Amino acid sequence: MVLEESTRELERGDTAPDFELPGADGETHTLDDFDEYRALLVVFTCNHCPYAQAKMETLNELTALYDDVAVVGINPNDAEEYPDDSFERMQELVADGTVDYDAYLRDESQDVARAYGAVCTPDPFLFRNGDAGFELAYHGRFDDAHGPDQRPSGEAGFEMAGAIESVLGGVPVDQQFRPSRGCSIKWR
Repeated sequence: MVLEESTRELERGDTAPDFELPGADGETHTLDDFDEYRALLVVFTCNHCPYAQAKMETLNELTALYDDVAVVGINPNDAEEYPDDSFERMQELVADGTVDYDAYLRDESQDVARAYGAVCTPDPFLFRNGDAGFELAYHGRFDDAHGPDQRPSGEAGFEMAGAIESVLGGVPVDQQFRPSRGCSIKWR
């Protein structure tokens, strides 16, 4: 396991890179599929990383809490070298309820992860649905729990929830970039 911190390629106000990816639900999903939502939380994640596993319940809770926010997990990891990150395993996690996001997508080519500048799992990007489409409002960690066995100082995901509240309230996110930490993306 190689610990990485997220870096910034996309800046606030940048438009979300488009995607067309297969979902664990058997459907193909595009960025446009989420146009009805006021915000979009794209999280590069996977099945096997303990840092990503530690945030699965947080993502499920954010999905349940915010009807106006689409929560989309994208798994870009090399499943040949890391079989636990296979599409089939993604489908199992959705079927048994471990993953209950609005969509859990497979980025087999890894092109989408590169377009977003994702480097670790989890690596979250929050977009507001603006005049030009989805525009980056916040990129950074969920909360101040830095390791999979650590507890945050507030509710799990409290920093991301605050950013979401700002977006839904129509105000700029005042949080500065605080990198997410997790396993490196397993590039082919």
